[in-house]
Amino acid sequence: MDDRQLRQEALSKVPAITLGFWIIKILATTLGETAGDTVTMTWLGETTPHPVPNGYLIGTAIFGVLLIVLVAAQIRARAFNPWLYWATIAASTTAGTTLADFADRALGVGYPGGSLILLALVLASLFFWHRSLGTVDVNTVATPKAEAFYWLTITFSQTLGTALGDWIADAGLGYSGGAMVFGAMLVLTAALYFWTNISRVFLFWAAFILTRPLGATVGDFLDKPISNGGLQLSRPIASLALAVAIIALIVLLPQRAGRHPGEEGPLPA
Repeated sequence: MDDRQLRQEALSKVPAITLGFWIIKILATTLGETAGDTVTMTWLGETTPHPVPNGYLIGTAIFGVLLIVLVAAQIRARAFNPWLYWATIAASTTAGTTLADFADRALGVGYPGGSLILLALVLASLFFWHRSLGTVDVNTVATPKAEAFYWLTITFSQTLGTALGDWIADAGLGYSGGAMVFGAMLVLTAALYFWTNISRVFLFWAAFILTRPLGATVGDFLDKPISNGGLQLSRPIASLALAVAIIALIVLLPQRAGRHPGEEGPLPA
């Protein structure tokens, strides 16, 4: 097998950036919030009759190990597998939820401090990725090294989104207000994509990061107490409903691999 075939096989593990991609991504980030809270709050933490010490740390360890296993499987895979890819995304967003909550609450850095630290980690990951490989364009993820940077950046961005969503919601906007703010920012990002020449790589990462606080605020709106501005739905049931919706969309919406810039024809939008 020549180098070109190897590169295309590696690239085929990264999905094309389509409307279906963004719909599933938003649902996956919402699932990450409700699933993470199910483990750290409903089963281990503050809403149980007998809270488990270090519940946030335990939850982070559980989902962190799962994420590492799935990322390793994703990197070792020889072709694009939508089930593996979206399982890894869901694991990254759930681990991001528990890690952000651990940093914000257990370590006491607070939402502003946690958001700034995580923003610095996202920017550092992108910087070293670009410095090492010359680009952070997801359409060029064609080697294990690029994939490692890809998943590291994604995990940092998922964690940042959780802290940012909680920060904005607690600043007085509430969960529904925070969801509207981040939803409006995503609409603005889409408008910039269609009507300006701003870097597509920049807009992709901006949108990717913004979907996480949107999912975080929507997830909190679904399961937080009514007194705190939520709907107080069951976290496990909300998580199950979101998981079913994601599975249905993976089956119903076209799932195709991304393409290398060297291939003929335009890149997927």
